[in-house]
Amino acid sequence: MTIKIHETDTQFDKLCVLLKSEQCNTNNSKFTLINKIASLNKNSLFKLLSLLLEKYSLKQKSIDLIDEYIYELLLNSKDTVIINLLNNNFPNGVILLKSELSIDYKPLQQLLRVGKFQEADQMTQCLLCTLSQISNDHSRSWLYFTDITSLPSTDLQTIDRLWQVHSLGLFGISRQRDIWIKNGSNWEKLWSKIGWTLNNSSKRYPQEFTWDITAPEGHLPLFNQLRGVQVLKALFTHPAWNE
Repeated sequence: MTIKIHETDTQFDKLCVLLKSEQCNTNNSKFTLINKIASLNKNSLFKLLSLLLEKYSLKQKSIDLIDEYIYELLLNSKDTVIINLLNNNFPNGVILLKSELSIDYKPLQQLLRVGKFQEADQMTQCLLCTLSQISNDHSRSWLYFTDITSLPSTDLQTIDRLWQVHSLGLFGISRQRDIWIKNGSNWEKLWSKIGWTLNNSSKRYPQEFTWDITAPEGHLPLFNQLRGVQVLKALFTHPAWNE
């Protein structure tokens, strides 16, 4: 037991150091370490909870992706004491499902929370179309690249955060964008990196795509590359990712 407690303290100290880093590329390391800490023992869950309680009691910072991930992990721990403390201290949760157009993102959150990624992918496309319909005053059930600039940054960020939180930072539009940029904005390299092609041909939907977190980084949400790259390019260059 002493060894376990010592290991918890050691890993927790490492996490505290990582949490002080503002670099986005350390998020994967944070996710991995948080999972490792949570798997050690019950005391480790309380240590993670203490991070949230301390941060919000002191009102140190705004909510970030890591806070949201810790909250979701604790909520799914099935520990009644932990869950009761979460409900008492965070009755509305810590993930703010903000929308400039009064869109309800709870259904998307619920699908992602239980790992129904294919259904969440379909809902994401519907939500983007709904945002476009409201912003651009049309009734089309598909997106034109010219629609994208008017989509609210707040809503795009909410959708992206939900995908990231429920995939250990693996999925999301911003993750796809990062990979695109790192590969010199080369679309063929992007398709290959995120697993949208097989033997240089576009994969068949839905059977050839991967609907869980064994997928390559940036695999979800999907966009139809057969229609060209203009919609995705407009999304990647949207100001939401620079705010």
